[in-house]
Amino acid sequence: MAKMVSSFSRSFYSALALGVAALALPQAGAQSGVGSAATVLTHVTLIDGTGRTPVKDATLVIEGTRIAAIHSGNFAGPPKARVLDMHGDTVMPGIINAHGHLAQFQDGENSTAAYTAEHVLSDLRQYESYGVTTILALGLNKDLLYPIRQQQREGKLDGATVFTADRGIGAPGSVPGPTNPEQNYRPATVEQARAAVDDMAARHADFVKIWVDSAYGTKPKMQPEIYRAVIEEAHKHHLRVAAHVYYLADAKELVKDGVNVLAHSVRDQPVDAELISLLKQRGVWYIPTFTVDESFFVYAEHPAFMQVDFFKAAVPPGTLAMLSGDAYAQKVQHDPATAQHRADFRMDQQNLKALFDAGVHIGFGTDSGAFPVRIPGFAEHRELEDMVHAGLTPMQAIVCATRNNAELLGTAATRGTLQVGKRADLIVLAANPLDDITNTRHIVAIFHDGRQVKPRVPVVMAR
Repeated sequence: MAKMVSSFSRSFYSALALGVAALALPQAGAQSGVGSAATVLTHVTLIDGTGRTPVKDATLVIEGTRIAAIHSGNFAGPPKARVLDMHGDTVMPGIINAHGHLAQFQDGENSTAAYTAEHVLSDLRQYESYGVTTILALGLNKDLLYPIRQQQREGKLDGATVFTADRGIGAPGSVPGPTNPEQNYRPATVEQARAAVDDMAARHADFVKIWVDSAYGTKPKMQPEIYRAVIEEAHKHHLRVAAHVYYLADAKELVKDGVNVLAHSVRDQPVDAELISLLKQRGVWYIPTFTVDESFFVYAEHPAFMQVDFFKAAVPPGTLAMLSGDAYAQKVQHDPATAQHRADFRMDQQNLKALFDAGVHIGFGTDSGAFPVRIPGFAEHRELEDMVHAGLTPMQAIVCATRNNAELLGTAATRGTLQVGKRADLIVLAANPLDDITNTRHIVAIFHDGRQVKPRVPVVMAR
């Protein structure tokens, strides 16, 4: 395994890059905003992502890929700028999803064959069209993601900006579900674990992902000596480690051993003072991912959002028909596991509120894209709503999904808040999400790296 990197020749990566290049948009330089005229958004209510009180009747100037100026009140903007009067619409930063997945299913079923450049780009574009401008693909990534990431950095590909945790590391015969050897490492020894991390570091992964879970006691759990070796080796390469976790006891041990992110909620029992103290002392991030547990049962209840275009446009027709059918509802209702998923979801919410109130670093993620029922783009807006239901204010939830996640990714200097000099990643909304968090779904326009993106379901305002 230690020699695995050398098996990926220059010609292999060149072939990948050429294949990905075929998916690039025409006139990519202009699409990225490089060299284009300035765009001025006037008469906006500005939620900048820092948590500060919104600025009313603001003007925001975009030049190239960056925010060039922000003014309170009228501002003419630079010569020849494109001026868009937003008539009081609300502007907030683009959403950052710190736990998502790409190209894991097709035709309503999970399949390793789904992992193609075309499917990856399709998912990234779907995220982007829902205002999710950045995503951390947290594991199960084949190597084709690297040329996609590179071409995005060069302004040659659209879609949500992608960061990658490479393939990630699971335990033999355990979670995550069925994968092929090119999607997930399964080390049986400490030496193999270290070699896997070395491989990922050589490909310049952004994170390392580990799965520490027994699937309710049905599968073997990664042994502590394995994940300790992974964490230690990753830190040697200056890589942070995010852990899939379920149990309180595992969370405590992982934090003691140096993990940087708990990528799911603790769900077996309430968090306690010991875990809270550990998380705060070590600056570890906690990502709730309510979507994981809620997605097991919510569609069987036929919630009102399933009748709205904002949801329906995100779901393939076959999957939508399945989720809307009585047979699916009956299957969920009679599934013995459903009661457990509901209990897990309630514990998710209880624990988030306790940790947030205690001052733990809270990030934002959904696990969207991992299964057909975890829907890229829509899931992020539902997650915001679930965070508010858990007891956060709309502003607090938005900060978790913007500024906090930029800090989690180590990119706070360039993204996550709407401030001069930062990337022009923003969503224009027809209504203020601080009044009702579901107003994040009323998208008028999206800008990503200064490039205007058409919303999947645009709201057309009568001016």
